[in-house]
Amino acid sequence: MGQKVHPIGFRLGIIEDWQAKWYADKHYAEFLQEDLRIRKAIDSKYPEAGVSRVEIERSTNEVIVTIYTARPGIVIGRGGQRVEEMRALLEKSAGKRVRLNIQEIRQAELDAYLVAKHLAGQIERQVAYRRAMKQSISRTMQAGAKGIKITCSGRLTGGEIARRATLREGRVPLHTLRANIDYGFTEARVTLGRIGVKVWVYKGDILPEPKELETVEETGEAIEQPPTEVSSVTTETGEVSQSALEVSSVTTETGEVSQSA
Repeated sequence: MGQKVHPIGFRLGIIEDWQAKWYADKHYAEFLQEDLRIRKAIDSKYPEAGVSRVEIERSTNEVIVTIYTARPGIVIGRGGQRVEEMRALLEKSAGKRVRLNIQEIRQAELDAYLVAKHLAGQIERQVAYRRAMKQSISRTMQAGAKGIKITCSGRLTGGEIARRATLREGRVPLHTLRANIDYGFTEARVTLGRIGVKVWVYKGDILPEPKELETVEETGEAIEQPPTEVSSVTTETGEVSQSALEVSSVTTETGEVSQSA
């Protein structure tokens, strides 16, 4: 059987970055449980805010939480009231000072998790899964994606035997490390069980930045210069001779300039 690897974990350290940015030796398990409590609290507090991901950074006595959401108005609230409530809740669960940052996702159609979440919501409302998948694919491709793949698996249409349905459009190069592929997974909770929804969105390649040319240090050696083309030469008598000559000038120790054609 073919073995699958997580597209984001596969590219960590190459084009993707970690969502938890901290290091610990002795308190690793404690910090990990804190992170899980923070993420769970945010998901339960804003189920309809379109929260895609949560990044957590740690300093000595402070936790910096960055929430990426498609609806920042719901997270912030009127006059920032809901942000203050959320900060107090997180400080209580983490036991440390928490700084909360809100980042807006401008194109929700290009975020794989938000696409999967929307599709799962449609399946929960008993929309035909194949029709919902085609609509999600068309919206994502119109938003500028280069490719998308959607997989739904479970008791589709209420059948007794679970099966898997996959639709794709464009190209999704999973083995190309520089390919910017976003991946999202969620579950639709229906009467007969759960239906898993996976989405891959290919946004293009992330090419490495070109390295700047290193400046060559002066070693004192003479560097041969290419000859320059001149169209006119002024003589000592003031006469100008029009001719296409290749002239290279060399300055001697006495300061005289000798021209050779």
